[in-house]
Amino acid sequence: MLPFLCALSALMSVPPAALSASPAATLQARYAAQAAREDRAYRGASSERGRRFFLAKHGSDWSCASCHTPDATATGKHAVTGRRLQPLAPSANPARFADAAKAEKWFRRNCRDVLDRECTAAEKVDVIAWLDGLHPGGAR
Repeated sequence: MLPFLCALSALMSVPPAALSASPAATLQARYAAQAAREDRAYRGASSERGRRFFLAKHGSDWSCASCHTPDATATGKHAVTGRRLQPLAPSANPARFADAAKAEKWFRRNCRDVLDRECTAAEKVDVIAWLDGLHPGGAR
């Protein structure tokens, strides 16, 4: 019963407008609600913070852009395996963020690789805010 109540509570914390919004906006709203619960000083998403976070080198001297390229509307390549990576920006890859569980899985894995820790909800919401505002051929 407790897992059901937790899931219901999480769903109720998502603003009604987000329920009909794009997958990225829905996920962004969920992480924003989580960030607000974790930090009373949280004041909302910042696409500029998301851009800086994505491009900055962290922990093991990697950045998100190390594999995904500085242009998140472009195809990337994993720095170690050479595997092709689909664009992160939803405008270039509409399937991006469509599956919340998959997005969380990749955030968890990639944040550990880049930061040597998991990303905070605030970091996730900022990165999604930046990615959701990008457009192929004219990144914002």
